[in-house]
Formats: sequence, C-alpha cells, structure tokens
Amino acid sequence: MLTEWQDSYAVGINLFDEQHKKLFKMLGTLFDGMKAKKKKEAMSAVLDELLLYTVTHFTAEEQVMLRHGYPGYEAHKKEHDALTSKVKTFHTNFNAGTALLTSELIGFLVNWLKNHIAETDQKYAPFMKEKGEG
Repeated sequence: MLTEWQDSYAVGINLFDEQHKKLFKMLGTLFDGMKAKKKKEAMSAVLDELLLYTVTHFTAEEQVMLRHGYPGYEAHKKEHDALTSKVKTFHTNFNAGTALLTSELIGFLVNWLKNHIAETDQKYAPFMKEKGEG
C-alpha cells in the first residue's frame, strides 16, 4: 500500500501541502502499527491523533475558502463532513471493540485522501493562488 506523499499531489499552497504530507505520514504510522499488531490502546491513540489532525486540516482549508469566497466551498465541505463522520463512527466502534483496524480500512482512507487531493483539492488551487495563497 502506498502511503507516501508524492510531489504530484501538491496543490501549491504550502500550508495545505504540509498538512497533506502529515496526513500521509499518519496513515503510514497507522498501517505500520496494524502490521506490527500493536495493542488496541496504542492504535486508538494513533486514530485519535489522525482524527484530530484531519479535522484541523479540513477546518484550515474551509476557513481559507470562506475568506476568499471559493465557489466550490459547499461541495468541498460536504466531502470533508462525510469522511469526518465515517472516521468518527469507526473510531467509536473501534474503541467499543465492535470494529477492527484492517488493511482495507486503511486502504480506503489512503485512497480517499489521494483522490480528494488529486480531484477536489486541485480544483481550489488555481482560485486560491489567484487570491494570493501560496
């Protein structure tokens, strides 16, 4: 599974590119922990951090979009909200012992991130650069 950042994912806005890189790194840590069969408590801590950082990143993107009146804001926010809801539900179920951390789940998260950056985030990049973000 490819959890490494690639330069082709760059949107050209330093803050967001750095946040995206950190998300990839966190997913790699989650995957490595799962492969190493780390204890549930350790994996829950990684999930906590991933969830918190994802919300932080989404909020940062959304604030910049709102500040500049990005026309695709509502659709973009819906994607963020849908993923956040799924991850929160999984996190709750994982902590309750009713869900397992699997390579399929991590693959879903990695693919979602790659596709979201490659498609949805790339749409805002020219608009934001024109507004002076970079």
